[in-house]
Amino acid sequence: MTLPDLTEDCSRCAALCCLAYPFEAHEDFGLLKQADTPCPNLAANFQCSIHKDLAACGFGGCVAYSCAGAGQRVTQDLFEGETWRDDPDLLTHMTHALRVLRPIHEALLVLQEAAALPLPRDLQQRCAGLTQALCPGNPSSVWDFQEDSVQQALAEVPEFVGRVAPFAQRQG
Repeated sequence: MTLPDLTEDCSRCAALCCLAYPFEAHEDFGLLKQADTPCPNLAANFQCSIHKDLAACGFGGCVAYSCAGAGQRVTQDLFEGETWRDDPDLLTHMTHALRVLRPIHEALLVLQEAAALPLPRDLQQRCAGLTQALCPGNPSSVWDFQEDSVQQALAEVPEFVGRVAPFAQRQG
């Protein structure tokens, strides 16, 4: 099984993080913004117009953010390179897809790290099973990631992390 790319590549995304999430000024963002609304600092080319000054402008949340590769997966794979600027009707569908895929990609990152630990066989098998469940074969829409089996596996990751935490501590 091949994992999706779990590293963000903003050049292959339609700036979905700059739309999908609300910004709260008191939560390390320099302004108040509703979900599914473009950040006013977003340029026409999908790049941040203040990127080099994010921290200085009060956008520490943007500095710390990573989609774990979910943004480009949504844009390139699920929407075949189309963007919400090409078709404004796609905006809420694309941002919804990001909100569904990002936790899955984050869980896959955690499971990837867990798989590198010296785990007993039963935990290795559980890790592989969760990873496989979070990677539906040939997904063509966000619905593939909202299947009960995928969401159940996602819900089981925190308990699994608790079980493997002692093995990670032994490594450090």
